[in-house]
Amino acid sequence: MIALIVCLAIIAVALIAFLTWFFSMTAEGKCPLCALKAFKRSKLTMDISETPDYENGVSPLPLMGWSSWNTLRNHISEEAIYDCAKVLSQSGLAEAGYKYVNIDDCWQSNIRDENGCLQGDLESFPSGMKALCEKINALGLKMGIYSSNGTLTCEDMPASLGNEEKDAKTFASWGVEYLKYDYCHHEIVKGSTPIIEYVDINRVGESAQIRLRPEHAKYEGRAKCVKCSDLPSKQGIAFLNHGAGSASYEIDVPSGGDFVFTVHYRKNYLHSKQYLQIIVNGKTYELFFPKGMALTHDARAQVLIKLRNGVNLVKLCNPIATRADSIYLQYQKMGNALREASKAWAQYSGCEEKPITYSICEWGFNKPWFWGSKAGNMWRTTFDITPHWLRIVSIYNKNLKLYKYSSPSHINDPDMLEVGNGKLSEEENKSHFALWCMMAAPLVLGNDLRNLTDNSAKSRSLLKILTNKSLILIDQDPLVKSAKKIGKIHGVEILARPLSNGDAAICFFNKSSRIKTVDFSLDLLCDEDYLEFPKCREYQIHDLWSDERLIGDSIKANIVKHGVKVYRISAN
Repeated sequence: MIALIVCLAIIAVALIAFLTWFFSMTAEGKCPLCALKAFKRSKLTMDISETPDYENGVSPLPLMGWSSWNTLRNHISEEAIYDCAKVLSQSGLAEAGYKYVNIDDCWQSNIRDENGCLQGDLESFPSGMKALCEKINALGLKMGIYSSNGTLTCEDMPASLGNEEKDAKTFASWGVEYLKYDYCHHEIVKGSTPIIEYVDINRVGESAQIRLRPEHAKYEGRAKCVKCSDLPSKQGIAFLNHGAGSASYEIDVPSGGDFVFTVHYRKNYLHSKQYLQIIVNGKTYELFFPKGMALTHDARAQVLIKLRNGVNLVKLCNPIATRADSIYLQYQKMGNALREASKAWAQYSGCEEKPITYSICEWGFNKPWFWGSKAGNMWRTTFDITPHWLRIVSIYNKNLKLYKYSSPSHINDPDMLEVGNGKLSEEENKSHFALWCMMAAPLVLGNDLRNLTDNSAKSRSLLKILTNKSLILIDQDPLVKSAKKIGKIHGVEILARPLSNGDAAICFFNKSSRIKTVDFSLDLLCDEDYLEFPKCREYQIHDLWSDERLIGDSIKANIVKHGVKVYRISAN
């Protein structure tokens, strides 16, 4: 009986707390039901179906190159980067397709320059990043750079959150052609929005010329005009929070140009930083409202915007309901900034445009495979890789399931290659490389390239793996269709992917610690709709490791511990 009373008391307290929150939200001009969507943290609630795919003119194929992080970590320098670039150029790796030299975290000084721009470490990169880029370009290679969608990078260096346009312009002016955009020190934009009393619009140096009043707005969704006794105007625009709705206006100006939007709003003492989007003729401007600490009820915030001659369309809204919504908008913001910066720099300099491949790296936390194609060129699907077999297999397991989200210009990224690192065996190195090729993944080397110049047996073996032309052709196939798991034989996983010329690639992956034998009828490939592979009496079979070519209707093979067999199959 006592337990029942305690349970009822807990339920009553929870109900009272919920009702208190519900009515306080309503009193603050916020939709409480819309705010509940925030509990689905990693789910995108915004409708992006009409948003065009991100296009910026880069190659639609998975990127190939080298990154400094896995080997050099934070101990990088201009000399070390250039030494690795020279090996890439001279070892046959560049000829095989590895063209990008991607400089990861810790390239930057902890202080921005006098103009607020990022700059290279003043000791480790004394020539500056533009000069280094020019030297790398002279080798026939491209330079990539790193930043984070946060206040600092993962190594606590200056990052780009809030400086997207400035940093994008800086990267473009250096000639950078790749950006890895990480997730450390990130700050989530909230779905909360205050009541808007009215909006004044004026040119700089002039008094207000236009006032947007709540009663004149066109409302959509749950947004509406409400009475507010503690505001001078006694009313305001409410229920813009968490994607609840919007308020729109048409304003006519005789002469376009730069204008000040002054948003007069009701302070809120219970919430942290709040947010509003002002969308003017399709361009989004952002306003952040601080937590209220003053004694007065009303306040103002300003943003500079551009208006055109004649009628302008203005919409006030906050489309963010979940963490995923916030992440999407912020990564999209940097992607747009990069695209515009590369175009603007080409026009300013008179040089050919260098579009910047944009790599979204939020570790798969917010399911970027659902929205990444609208924001960038490639997206990480998992947390960081390490040179450990179990970690590589776990990443493979997750990334393989996302095969249907892979397409030209939009790439699932299971992170860099660890081939040649740690204690991976030769077979594990081969399997790691082959699996990444089967998954249409970026092939970004993470080993110390300077160790490949000694002509040792290990170096020759690594170069042979990494320059396997037949496997690289699989990875770089124009369809960019990742492999799908189509079956299992005695514990051996069977992967297959369609190729642009009508062929199919098939891989047998032995995860176990014992030799496994497979006997696979190639007619089974014809039963997979994903492959669109024709049935015939016999097939051409190309073993992509041994280069042996056969004609037959089946594959019989022994696969060693942690090993793979990969074949290209053609209709005979």
